[in-house]
Amino acid sequence: MSLSKGPHCSFVLLAEFDIDSGAQLTYQFPQPLGTDEGLLANLMLPDGAERHLEDWTIFFLNQTPFNTISPVLALETPEPSHDQPSDGESRSELIYVLNLVRTKHDKAARRGAVVKAMAICTRHPFIQIFKPVLLLALDDYFANPSQDCLARLFDAINSMDITGAPDLTRYERLIMRASDRKDIFAELFTGPKILDNPLNFNGPHSKLQHKTTLSTGSHSSEDGILIRGRNPYHDGVRERSTTESSTTSSYQQQPNPSSPSDSSFSLGGSAVWVGDESVILDSQVGVAIGGGPGSVTSGGGTLASRGRRSTDASSSSSSHGFGREHGTYSGAIPTTSDPHLRSGLSKDTHFFQTTIAYKGHQLPIKLPLATFPEEVGDYSLIQLIQTFSTPIVTISGPLHPHLHTNGSLTHPIIILFNALVTGKRILFLGHNIPAGQVANYVLSACALGSGCGVILRGFIERAFPYAGLAGGEDWVTTPAYIAGVTNPIFETSGSWDLLMDIGTGRVVVSKDIHTSFPPTITPPAIVPLVSRTGTIRAEGSAASEEEIARIATRDGKDSNQKSDFAAKPDCLDNLFIEDLISAITSRFGETLVRMRFTEYVARFVRLASRYEEVAAGSTKLGFPSAPFVDGSLGSGVVFPDEAAAFKELAANASRIEGWRRSKSYQYSTIDFQKHQATNAIQGFDLLHQLSRLRLVKNIPDAEVELIVRTIADNVQSYEQVVELLAYMPPPPHAGGLQPLGFCLFHQQESVREATVDIFNELRTHPVGVIFLQELNHFQRYAYVRQAHARESRAKECSNQLVPPPPFASRTPSNRSEVSLGRI
Repeated sequence: MSLSKGPHCSFVLLAEFDIDSGAQLTYQFPQPLGTDEGLLANLMLPDGAERHLEDWTIFFLNQTPFNTISPVLALETPEPSHDQPSDGESRSELIYVLNLVRTKHDKAARRGAVVKAMAICTRHPFIQIFKPVLLLALDDYFANPSQDCLARLFDAINSMDITGAPDLTRYERLIMRASDRKDIFAELFTGPKILDNPLNFNGPHSKLQHKTTLSTGSHSSEDGILIRGRNPYHDGVRERSTTESSTTSSYQQQPNPSSPSDSSFSLGGSAVWVGDESVILDSQVGVAIGGGPGSVTSGGGTLASRGRRSTDASSSSSSHGFGREHGTYSGAIPTTSDPHLRSGLSKDTHFFQTTIAYKGHQLPIKLPLATFPEEVGDYSLIQLIQTFSTPIVTISGPLHPHLHTNGSLTHPIIILFNALVTGKRILFLGHNIPAGQVANYVLSACALGSGCGVILRGFIERAFPYAGLAGGEDWVTTPAYIAGVTNPIFETSGSWDLLMDIGTGRVVVSKDIHTSFPPTITPPAIVPLVSRTGTIRAEGSAASEEEIARIATRDGKDSNQKSDFAAKPDCLDNLFIEDLISAITSRFGETLVRMRFTEYVARFVRLASRYEEVAAGSTKLGFPSAPFVDGSLGSGVVFPDEAAAFKELAANASRIEGWRRSKSYQYSTIDFQKHQATNAIQGFDLLHQLSRLRLVKNIPDAEVELIVRTIADNVQSYEQVVELLAYMPPPPHAGGLQPLGFCLFHQQESVREATVDIFNELRTHPVGVIFLQELNHFQRYAYVRQAHARESRAKECSNQLVPPPPFASRTPSNRSEVSLGRI
């Protein structure tokens, strides 16, 4: 989404509760919305609001015909988003409404209380950032009720300056949300130029140096290694690397411009740091890559010094920086560890820090930069999982193949996920619970189904975080709605397929679920994947109608039931939820849980692609499944073995069939085609190759060589580097570059050389340097050693003007020809 285009706040609303006439919409600023005022007033004053001193609610506009606005003056339309592909349908932009309702007890008032609510309408999904200013504005209105309060709030929000916030691409957001580093993508932030800073004593050409303390062997203790080079921003435009594709023998002909030199190599100098702290770079401030802030010197003066123990690439190191002449990135913004350089910088680059000025108050605002459109508000997957994973949770109602993928042992969270992706009507009930809490469960469910906004979409457009009796006849008729209510009358209406009772922990499947969603009578032609095991049983496979008729009744736990409703304690979904609960119990945070669900939904989509191929002969969801053949890389979802493939596809067959009938599936096919056309890395299934390196044992040497060489040849620009790293989340969520790092120890020289090519390209970008820092010490040193050896060979060849013999004097491995003494 574009952050800087269009107003931050489109409307401000004020509603009051009148004893005689009920909820009333008092003000709409700057103009009427052109929709049902009674509906807006009842959404702003939820049922039971008078029982709570304060409550936050969330609802959306422009979802359906009954809540679409038509103001007299058209709103400015922002530019299309990077991550919200068009589906060819023309629809108004979704508007998110954050509402604060407050009850003030007043003995002088009728019935002893005054209830007022104020709401802001915005196109930003991160609506939680506006809570502080909305609190002040409602206080202001209680003290002096007039439309001027709304005007002040409107002007204050729209004057918020976010022009310096980077507009990240899809893959940059994926990297940012997976990284715990607080300096990730710091180079994309615009900040004060160090040239204008009085700390730059000797001008822009002052040498940046590092001091070396010699020790025995090849180890040294250094204060820091300083590097200087090009700035990726020139006049506010981000540079992209345009390095041409290199060949296997390029390093033999001339020195690799992105390889380290003999005198200035490390992941940013001549050392591989052992420390784990990070630092933000600057075009004139040096950095010890992989460690904390190093010594920053100008001439002979040291500004800061925090030494790190390191392992040198050689026994001697030079004081030369590594800059433009080597094609290596080395600059961004001043380090936040220096108090003199801290002005205007964010302490955490996951957020853009700005302010909102309201009546003399400067309210600090932290704008999240890695948010996707399907993520609204400050939702919590941990809260959702914990609520429906307690011993008091009960599951009732008939079993359905779309929902109960593990029979009676299907976990409530998996039932919810299945209901979301297969397009069931879901109702969250919170009797006597604040409407704001109920709304958070709905938003969490939308994030759950979409893979935290990364994989699927189409959930927010049918979500009603708070829904009341007013307009009930409209939202209830919305197909596959996801609604939150506080009035228990909706439970008795029966117009839902899955009820999630927040207060009591009940999970209820509608008794009419089989009438609303009858199983398929004619199954797809599933080809047996494993002959000795049989075929995949889809929801309507042969003889399943008898089973469905039997289990649709209350005595569905018949001992003879099998197929789709066979409950297995070791089901992969159950193990997945157990792992999540264990992580939550161990105090892992929300970020890890979100990453795990993103991986879960991504795996589901790739399984659906494979299922489509088996059932229909082709797929619209992903690359066709193909094994590695000499000279041709494989593609598609990766399984450890054929037995695991059958087990996983069979467990997912029913919900895949249900998903294929949903609008989310249609969006997914459109998005895949869009990504295929716009991705920087083209021509092969990158995720398949990385999964092969990560998961498969005894992978053929020829395949490993082709994988790493293909990646090396296709990762030659900034966009390609970012796309590669987005598929390799760093620890603790995944292994980061570790699968490629192991290739540094491969027995074949060509594999190791191609891996060095990849890492050299990564090292030319600050985000790549951060990922290289996450390698373990053995892999980092192996990279340093091999890249240093390559550079030394290139220098020797340059001096002798004689081309080196192929594979001569390479860095040996434990199984290479050199180490075995055969050459």
